[in-house]
Amino acid sequence: MNIVSAEFVKSITELNRCPAGGRPEVALAGRSNVGKSSLLNCLVNRRNLARTSNTPGRTRTLNFYLINNRFYLVDLPGYGYARVPEKMRVSWGPLIEGYLSRRPELRGVIQIVDLRHPPTAQDVQLYQWLKHHGLPTVVVATKADKLSKSQGLRQLQVVRQTLGLTGEAPLIKFSARTREGRDDLWHVIEEWIN
Repeated sequence: MNIVSAEFVKSITELNRCPAGGRPEVALAGRSNVGKSSLLNCLVNRRNLARTSNTPGRTRTLNFYLINNRFYLVDLPGYGYARVPEKMRVSWGPLIEGYLSRRPELRGVIQIVDLRHPPTAQDVQLYQWLKHHGLPTVVVATKADKLSKSQGLRQLQVVRQTLGLTGEAPLIKFSARTREGRDDLWHVIEEWIN
Protein backbone atom coordinates (compact mmCIF):
# COMPACT_ATOMS: atom_id res chain seq x y z
CA MET A 1 0.00 0.00 0.00
CA ASN A 2 1.22 3.48 -0.84
CA ILE A 3 1.06 5.58 2.33
CA VAL A 4 0.10 9.14 1.48
CA SER A 5 -0.88 10.25 4.97
CA ALA A 6 -0.84 8.85 8.49
CA GLU A 7 -1.96 10.86 11.48
CA PHE A 8 -2.83 10.34 15.10
CA VAL A 9 -6.49 11.31 15.59
CA LYS A 10 -7.47 10.58 19.18
CA SER A 11 -7.12 8.44 22.29
CA ILE A 12 -10.22 7.15 24.02
CA THR A 13 -11.08 5.47 27.30
CA GLU A 14 -14.82 5.11 26.58
CA LEU A 15 -16.39 3.42 23.56
CA ASN A 16 -18.82 6.26 22.91
CA ARG A 17 -15.78 8.46 22.12
CA CYS A 18 -14.73 6.40 19.05
CA PRO A 19 -14.41 8.42 15.83
CA ALA A 20 -17.60 8.83 13.82
CA GLY A 21 -17.81 8.47 10.09
CA GLY A 22 -17.93 4.73 9.49
CA ARG A 23 -14.38 4.27 8.14
CA PRO A 24 -13.03 0.70 8.38
CA GLU A 25 -10.84 -0.10 11.38
CA VAL A 26 -8.08 -2.66 11.95
CA ALA A 27 -6.99 -3.31 15.56
CA LEU A 28 -3.50 -4.11 16.82
CA ALA A 29 -3.54 -6.34 19.90
CA GLY A 30 -0.78 -7.98 21.90
CA ARG A 31 0.95 -8.11 25.22
CA SER A 32 2.90 -5.20 26.61
CA ASN A 33 6.33 -4.65 25.05
CA VAL A 34 5.68 -6.92 22.05
CA GLY A 35 6.40 -4.22 19.48
CA LYS A 36 2.96 -2.88 18.52
CA SER A 37 4.13 0.71 18.16
CA SER A 38 7.21 -0.29 16.15
CA LEU A 39 5.05 -2.41 13.86
CA LEU A 40 2.60 0.46 13.34
CA ASN A 41 5.42 2.92 12.60
CA CYS A 42 6.97 0.47 10.12
CA LEU A 43 3.65 -0.07 8.35
CA VAL A 44 3.12 3.64 7.73
CA ASN A 45 6.78 4.54 7.06
CA ARG A 46 6.92 6.95 9.98
CA ARG A 47 9.54 6.81 12.69
CA ASN A 48 7.57 8.35 15.54
CA LEU A 49 3.85 8.27 14.73
CA ALA A 50 3.21 5.83 17.57
CA ARG A 51 5.41 6.32 20.63
CA THR A 52 7.73 3.44 21.37
CA SER A 53 9.08 2.73 24.82
CA ASN A 54 11.19 0.25 26.72
CA THR A 55 8.69 0.49 29.57
CA PRO A 56 5.76 -1.93 29.21
CA GLY A 57 2.25 -0.53 29.40
CA ARG A 58 2.70 2.88 27.77
CA THR A 59 -0.44 2.43 25.66
CA ARG A 60 -3.27 2.94 28.14
CA THR A 61 -6.04 3.97 25.76
CA LEU A 62 -7.45 2.98 22.38
CA ASN A 63 -5.38 5.08 19.97
CA PHE A 64 -6.80 5.83 16.53
CA TYR A 65 -4.47 6.52 13.58
CA LEU A 66 -6.07 7.65 10.31
CA ILE A 67 -4.29 6.18 7.30
CA ASN A 68 -4.65 7.75 3.83
CA ASN A 69 -7.80 9.48 5.10
CA ARG A 70 -9.46 6.11 4.40
CA PHE A 71 -9.24 3.77 7.41
CA TYR A 72 -7.98 3.56 11.00
CA LEU A 73 -5.30 1.47 12.62
CA VAL A 74 -6.33 1.16 16.27
CA ASP A 75 -3.63 0.45 18.85
CA LEU A 76 -5.11 -1.36 21.86
CA PRO A 77 -3.57 -1.35 25.37
CA GLY A 78 -1.10 -4.18 25.86
CA TYR A 79 -1.86 -7.00 28.24
CA GLY A 80 0.55 -8.85 30.49
CA TYR A 81 3.15 -7.23 32.66
CA ALA A 82 2.36 -3.56 32.08
CA ARG A 83 3.64 -1.40 34.94
CA VAL A 84 0.41 0.40 35.70
CA PRO A 85 -1.91 0.44 38.71
CA GLU A 86 -4.04 -2.70 39.00
CA LYS A 87 -7.23 -0.63 38.92
CA MET A 88 -6.23 0.81 35.54
CA ARG A 89 -5.25 -2.59 34.13
CA VAL A 90 -8.61 -4.06 35.20
CA SER A 91 -10.45 -1.18 33.50
CA TRP A 92 -8.83 -2.03 30.16
CA GLY A 93 -10.64 -5.40 29.94
CA PRO A 94 -14.17 -4.06 29.41
CA LEU A 95 -12.90 -1.33 27.08
CA ILE A 96 -10.98 -3.74 24.85
CA GLU A 97 -13.64 -6.47 24.92
CA GLY A 98 -16.37 -3.93 24.24
CA TYR A 99 -14.45 -2.51 21.30
CA LEU A 100 -13.66 -5.93 19.80
CA SER A 101 -17.18 -7.30 20.23
CA ARG A 102 -19.35 -4.25 19.48
CA ARG A 103 -17.54 -1.98 17.02
CA PRO A 104 -19.23 -2.38 13.60
CA GLU A 105 -16.35 -0.64 11.79
CA LEU A 106 -13.83 -3.27 12.96
CA ARG A 107 -12.71 -5.36 9.97
CA GLY A 108 -9.97 -7.46 11.52
CA VAL A 109 -7.43 -7.88 14.30
CA ILE A 110 -3.65 -8.10 14.03
CA GLN A 111 -2.59 -10.21 17.01
CA ILE A 112 1.07 -9.56 17.72
CA VAL A 113 3.36 -12.03 19.49
CA ASP A 114 7.13 -11.96 20.08
CA LEU A 115 8.77 -14.57 17.85
CA ARG A 116 11.59 -15.06 20.37
CA HIS A 117 9.28 -16.54 23.02
CA PRO A 118 6.44 -19.06 23.06
CA PRO A 119 3.01 -17.38 23.15
CA THR A 120 1.76 -16.78 26.70
CA ALA A 121 -1.47 -18.11 28.19
CA GLN A 122 -2.94 -14.64 27.58
CA ASP A 123 -1.92 -14.81 23.90
CA VAL A 124 -3.70 -18.16 23.60
CA GLN A 125 -6.76 -16.82 25.41
CA LEU A 126 -6.98 -13.79 23.11
CA TYR A 127 -6.61 -15.89 19.96
CA GLN A 128 -9.29 -18.33 21.10
CA TRP A 129 -11.60 -15.42 22.00
CA LEU A 130 -11.12 -13.80 18.57
CA LYS A 131 -11.81 -17.10 16.78
CA HIS A 132 -14.85 -17.81 19.00
CA HIS A 133 -16.29 -14.41 18.06
CA GLY A 134 -15.53 -14.92 14.37
CA LEU A 135 -13.23 -11.91 14.03
CA PRO A 136 -10.84 -12.05 11.08
CA THR A 137 -7.38 -12.40 12.64
CA VAL A 138 -3.80 -12.51 11.45
CA VAL A 139 -1.03 -13.46 13.87
CA VAL A 140 2.17 -11.46 13.40
CA ALA A 141 5.38 -12.68 15.06
CA THR A 142 7.61 -9.63 15.61
CA LYS A 143 11.33 -9.15 16.32
CA ALA A 144 12.27 -11.73 13.65
CA ASP A 145 15.57 -9.94 13.04
CA LYS A 146 16.76 -11.01 16.49
CA LEU A 147 16.83 -14.71 15.49
CA SER A 148 18.71 -16.66 12.83
CA LYS A 149 16.68 -17.96 9.90
CA SER A 150 16.60 -21.53 11.28
CA GLN A 151 15.69 -20.32 14.80
CA GLY A 152 12.93 -18.18 13.29
CA LEU A 153 11.45 -21.12 11.39
CA ARG A 154 11.49 -23.27 14.55
CA GLN A 155 9.84 -20.51 16.56
CA LEU A 156 7.12 -20.06 13.92
CA GLN A 157 6.23 -23.72 14.49
CA VAL A 158 6.12 -23.11 18.25
CA VAL A 159 3.78 -20.14 17.72
CA ARG A 160 1.55 -22.15 15.36
CA GLN A 161 1.34 -25.11 17.74
CA THR A 162 0.87 -23.08 20.93
CA LEU A 163 -1.93 -20.94 19.50
CA GLY A 164 -3.50 -23.91 17.71
CA LEU A 165 -3.28 -22.27 14.29
CA THR A 166 -4.64 -24.43 11.50
CA GLY A 167 -2.72 -24.76 8.25
CA GLU A 168 -4.63 -21.97 6.50
CA ALA A 169 -4.54 -19.54 9.45
CA PRO A 170 -2.25 -16.64 8.52
CA LEU A 171 1.01 -16.27 10.45
CA ILE A 172 3.45 -13.57 9.37
CA LYS A 173 7.08 -13.33 10.45
CA PHE A 174 7.81 -9.63 10.93
CA SER A 175 10.68 -7.27 11.66
CA ALA A 176 10.23 -3.52 12.03
CA ARG A 177 13.99 -3.12 11.56
CA THR A 178 14.37 -5.07 8.29
CA ARG A 179 10.73 -4.60 7.19
CA GLU A 180 10.35 -8.36 6.68
CA GLY A 181 6.66 -9.25 6.50
CA ARG A 182 5.48 -5.67 5.93
CA ASP A 183 4.15 -6.29 2.40
CA ASP A 184 2.46 -9.54 3.49
CA LEU A 185 0.70 -7.74 6.33
CA TRP A 186 -0.46 -4.90 4.06
CA HIS A 187 -1.92 -7.51 1.71
CA VAL A 188 -4.07 -8.88 4.57
CA ILE A 189 -5.12 -5.38 5.70
CA GLU A 190 -6.10 -4.37 2.16
CA GLU A 191 -8.29 -7.45 1.83
CA TRP A 192 -10.07 -6.54 5.08
CA ILE A 193 -10.73 -2.88 4.27
CA ASN A 194 -11.77 -3.27 0.62
